[in-house]
Amino acid sequence: MDNQSILAEVKDRVAVIRLNKPEMRNALTEDLTRELIDAIRRMDEDPDVGAMVLTGMGKAFCAGGDLNEFKTNLDKSAPQLYEEGLWSTELFKLGAVVRTPLIAAVNGPALGGGCGLVAMCHIALASDRAALGTTELRLGLVPYVILPWVRRAVGHRKALEMMLSAEVLTAEQAERIGLVHRVVPHDQLEEEALTLARRIASLSPLAVRLGLDAFYTTEQIDLLKSFDVLSTQRIVSFLSEDLREGATAFLERRPPEWKGR
Repeated sequence: MDNQSILAEVKDRVAVIRLNKPEMRNALTEDLTRELIDAIRRMDEDPDVGAMVLTGMGKAFCAGGDLNEFKTNLDKSAPQLYEEGLWSTELFKLGAVVRTPLIAAVNGPALGGGCGLVAMCHIALASDRAALGTTELRLGLVPYVILPWVRRAVGHRKALEMMLSAEVLTAEQAERIGLVHRVVPHDQLEEEALTLARRIASLSPLAVRLGLDAFYTTEQIDLLKSFDVLSTQRIVSFLSEDLREGATAFLERRPPEWKGR
C-alpha cells in the first residue's frame, strides 16, 4: 500500500508503516490520521502480518497536531469540532483494539499527539536523537486524547508532571520513566525494531492475539473478575492447535509450524 501521507510494506510477516509528511514533521493532519487508521486496521486484519512497526519519514517521528488545522478550527461550531475530533479519538482507541503487536521506532521528535502514539504502541524503541513530550499547554491546549495512554505508560504522577510542565524529554529520560522501553543508536533503530518485530512474528499468532486480548481486557475490570476471564481464555489456549504444535515441536527439537488456531 502506498499513498501520500502513509507508506506501508510487508516483508517477513512484518508490516512497516511510515508517517510520510516529513515537510510537516509528520504532523497528525486529518488526512494522515485517516490513512494511518486505515493502514493499522488493514495490517491488523492481514493473516500474513505478525507484527507492525510504526516510524516516521525524515527527521521527526511525529510533531503532533497540525497547527494550521488548529487555527481553522477556531471559527467552527462545537458539533463540527466534535465530528472532526472523532478521527483522532478513533486513532488512539486502536492501541487497545488491535491484536497485532505494534512497535514504535521513534526516529526523532515525538511531541503532543506524537508522544501519544509512542505511549499507545505496545512496545517503543527510541533513537538516541529522539525527544518526547506532552507540550500542548505551551499552545494553550490540553492533551485530552492522549492522556489515557501517557498515564498508563508512565504512571499517574509522572503523567501529571509531563502535562503541567510541558517539558521535552530526551530519549534517555523517556526510557527512565517507562515512556520508551529501550534507546538505541540512531543508525541502528530500524534494524533493532525489525529484529524485535520478526521475533514476535515468529511466535504463535493465536497466542499473541490471546495475550493482547487478555492484557487489555483485564486492565478494564476488577481484580477478582479478571481471574474468571483469564481462566476461560486459558481453556481456549489449551484446546488450540498451536499449543499442541508448540509442545510437540519443543519435544521433537524442531521449529513449530503455527496454524493460528
